[in-house]
Amino acid sequence: MTDIYPSRIETTPQLIDRVDPVVHGPGTPGPLTAAQIEAYDRLGYLAVPSLVSADEVAAIDAALDAWTRDGAVRGLSEAITEPSSGALRSIFRVHDLHPTFHGLAADARLRDAARQILGSDVYIHQSRVNLKPGFSGRDFYWHSDFETWHVEDGMPRMRALSVSIALTQNYHVNGPLMLIAGSHRLYVACVGRTPADHYKASLKKQEYGVPDPDSLRTLVERGGIDAPIGPPGTAVFFDCNTMHGSNSNITPYPRKNAFFVYNSVENRLLDPFCGLSPRPEYIATRTGIPVPAHR
Repeated sequence: MTDIYPSRIETTPQLIDRVDPVVHGPGTPGPLTAAQIEAYDRLGYLAVPSLVSADEVAAIDAALDAWTRDGAVRGLSEAITEPSSGALRSIFRVHDLHPTFHGLAADARLRDAARQILGSDVYIHQSRVNLKPGFSGRDFYWHSDFETWHVEDGMPRMRALSVSIALTQNYHVNGPLMLIAGSHRLYVACVGRTPADHYKASLKKQEYGVPDPDSLRTLVERGGIDAPIGPPGTAVFFDCNTMHGSNSNITPYPRKNAFFVYNSVENRLLDPFCGLSPRPEYIATRTGIPVPAHR
């Protein structure tokens, strides 16, 4: 298959125009309004305050706290720790590992919105919880998820999206998700050959597939930076190619979120475009089983 989004090949970064639509199959029924669909198409993301109720979030957060207190969790391959402090940073494949997150991934409020935008049945490409505790939660540098999923996982086209559900209050100061408006329209082809087993280091700190400062400056000058904040239960839907990141959390206020990636069943993974072996299933599933309706 011709690689229409090459990256980590050339010696200089490039900005490549997106050739895929953002909203696939307009008119697909779902919970989002026409205005919300238009905003998502234009900006590359959509914030929905309190999509999940306060009572639901409290139950989810309590289940997460009880789970992470189990010492066995840190021994899982899916558990990623901070490179300096050793604090738990992320847990992957949570929709398979814990019933609470299995139910949330299949919740109609998430699943049906993803189907509406992507224009097909969807499956979970990746899921995780990100734990950014006060004082020790480190940053996630600017990146396009699609660049990594394309190069290292073999995702052929831009027909996937992420949903981040806030499990704590998102303030401007505690390292919230930041997104560059309109950045989904341009693909940043990065430099640097991907090393084997890159995921073992990149999940702690990414060094390949990192956009260059000039490209980032261009994107920010065109669209600006937004940091959707809000109460627990706020959801942010964002396109797979939207440039995003978050600062370290040096406040006392923790920031936790549940994170689900929905990929179209018509966009299942191929061989990685970097020519290396696929990343583990818990990072990028290759089964492509559609998410069933939960409620």
